[in-house]
Amino acid sequence: MNPPPDSDALGEFLVSARSLAEYRAIFALSDAELRHRRILDCPGGASSFTAEAGELGAHVTAADPIYARPATQLRSLALAETDRGREWANTHHDRYRWDWYGTPDQHHHIRSTAATTFGADIADHPQRYVAASLPFLPFPDNSFDLVLSSHLLFTYADRLDADFHLAALLELSRVAIGETRLYPLVDHLGEPQDELVARLRKELRDKGIDTSIRDADYEFHHGATALLILHSPSEG
Repeated sequence: MNPPPDSDALGEFLVSARSLAEYRAIFALSDAELRHRRILDCPGGASSFTAEAGELGAHVTAADPIYARPATQLRSLALAETDRGREWANTHHDRYRWDWYGTPDQHHHIRSTAATTFGADIADHPQRYVAASLPFLPFPDNSFDLVLSSHLLFTYADRLDADFHLAALLELSRVAIGETRLYPLVDHLGEPQDELVARLRKELRDKGIDTSIRDADYEFHHGATALLILHSPSEG
């Protein structure tokens, strides 16, 4: 939900701190999917998902180019961006639906708690966090039972073209033995990306990757209520 970044560098796109509760709602995650599963969160940003899901028994790897920075710097950055997000939300309140969070203050509390948890976890468990960026990931084929990706693809469709999207989706599917789930299917201004989604689904189908659309129990940007699901050829 952060405002569009000033830099075109991929490493500057993602610093949002989302919680496990947000991930559950965004990705329609069940309890079973969070137990003893190998999960990739790409890009992970400053999310506390890796730490919190790990406590439930999941084996989570987060990938993001920002992890090349020192852990102490990342913690400070995550907290600063959370405060910046509060200012943005207060200024642009009508751009969002507040049903899930309740109020901007509660949104900020969830995000700042997640940022603090992330900062502690990346310091204590750096092996969980891999400095990498799409469309090239340093993982073998079929490394993960579930792949999650939010707020990069489609979100920045104004600066990441269709070829990048296709390459990134193919790479995420390559490392997944099960589903790859992507959210949202609108850009950072809340504009639907239906044409791009349809084009990519056709190109993926032509390459042997089935897709589907699933409702999410979450809406922050108006109209951001759906997930794109990639079904890996090796799934099942």
